[in-house]
Amino acid sequence: MARAYFAALILLAGLLTQIAHADDTDAGANPGPNWAQLDDNQRNVLSPLASEWDTLRPWQREKMLDIARDYPKMDSKHQERVQSRLQRWSRMTPFERENARKRHLEFQALPDAKKQELRKKWREYQKLPEDRREALRRQAPDPNRSGDSDN
Repeated sequence: MARAYFAALILLAGLLTQIAHADDTDAGANPGPNWAQLDDNQRNVLSPLASEWDTLRPWQREKMLDIARDYPKMDSKHQERVQSRLQRWSRMTPFERENARKRHLEFQALPDAKKQELRKKWREYQKLPEDRREALRRQAPDPNRSGDSDN
């Protein structure tokens, strides 16, 4: 369970450094640019979010615009990672996104030593052959289920 739980957490950790409790009252005040108002570079980087951009909360748009702003300065490996995470995020359901946010916040609240331990375990997991990782994923309970007492 821990591997699947923290695998999803670590994958999204870099992308999900957002405010824990966004104030929804600012939604009408300054929603930020709509999709059509983004420049070509921003639309190119943020293309996985195109269909939902205009429904994002202002703080979510700001976070994504920060990513698009920094994208040209990233090396190609980091750019690939950003694109992969944006694509994965765009395919998640609202429930999965909320769980990812919660897991990220839980991870951020851990002591540094525990974070380092989990990062080490994640790197070890990444080095495993794909068939072994798949077997571990099948063994792990679904991290998106909540409230189950047998987990």
